[in-house]
Amino acid sequence: MARLSEANVLIAREIISRYPRPKSALIPLLHLAQEQDGHITTDAMAHLAELVGVTPSEVYGTASFYEMFKFEPVGRYCITVCTNISCQLLGGWELLEHAEERLGVKAGGTTADGMFTLEDVECIAACTEAPALQVNYRFRNQVTHEDFDALVDDLAGGGLTDEFPPHGTLARVRQKVAADRWANTGAEAQAKVDAR
Repeated sequence: MARLSEANVLIAREIISRYPRPKSALIPLLHLAQEQDGHITTDAMAHLAELVGVTPSEVYGTASFYEMFKFEPVGRYCITVCTNISCQLLGGWELLEHAEERLGVKAGGTTADGMFTLEDVECIAACTEAPALQVNYRFRNQVTHEDFDALVDDLAGGGLTDEFPPHGTLARVRQKVAADRWANTGAEAQAKVDAR
């Protein structure tokens, strides 16, 4: 699928309505597109541009700023191993090398079965819990080689689906915000936008 599905267009319109300016909704809309397809497609960026009234290049400019958005298919599980200074000092590079050997791919690669993508990242803000990694942006800390092997075995066997949804799934519960709780979207906020 490339453009948002009909169901996701309804969700997108609800998300957009929360913001005083439609383009302010780009990041949650990019998450929605990535959840749908596992990565951000060119057609999805064009569709989002239409929905918020910007150019596709502006959507790409926003998405490309953040490492969490992927433009090519990735595995069901995207494993990111931190190799920044705290993790590096406590075995992050060795953990990454072990992960490459265990999965049979170099950082940046995806296993032949499409199950795992392995990435080397600079910092995931878990410095006190080094070495750390994330699976689909969910943390695992103080990871040993044995912990990594057990994690991969459990993921491959389907044992951790409750903890780790497929890549692209930001949250299991869609946020619902009552209209009277939206920030800066009432008549008063609109009058300020119109006055500019």
